[in-house]
Amino acid sequence: MRLPALFAMTLSVIFLAFGAHAATYKTPQALIKALYVYDIETSDPDAPSLYTPFLSKGLIAAFKKEREILGNGQVGALNFDPVINGQDGAATNLKIGKPVVKGDRAELDVTFTNGLPVRLHYTLVRENGGWKVDDIANLQGEYPWSVRELLQQE
Repeated sequence: MRLPALFAMTLSVIFLAFGAHAATYKTPQALIKALYVYDIETSDPDAPSLYTPFLSKGLIAAFKKEREILGNGQVGALNFDPVINGQDGAATNLKIGKPVVKGDRAELDVTFTNGLPVRLHYTLVRENGGWKVDDIANLQGEYPWSVRELLQQE
């Protein structure tokens, strides 16, 4: 009986370690839910972004281009975690808005609290049968931002 239990535990560890990398999110909401429960401590430190498993090919390319320009270890224009809209903290009271889907693109708003109320606008694309994040933006406040725009500033 120990061997099947050990095998099941090993598979669980493998899934946790690589699950986000191999996951295909069939709905925009499934992608966003997975993004907000993802433990960035398990991410690949050499990946273009802490959130690479969730990002579109185009957004990954933008992160890689910034890294090529700056060099590894340098902090670019994106000096905060865009998923929580800050350098630290956590998203609590998460609410995922209804997506507006147009073909292989979708947009939706996410609201949560990270010290203060936050509203982020997500642009998603469908790639390889699943949804991926193509941009994250904060369209409110005195200093609105977009991940893509920040990456292009370098």
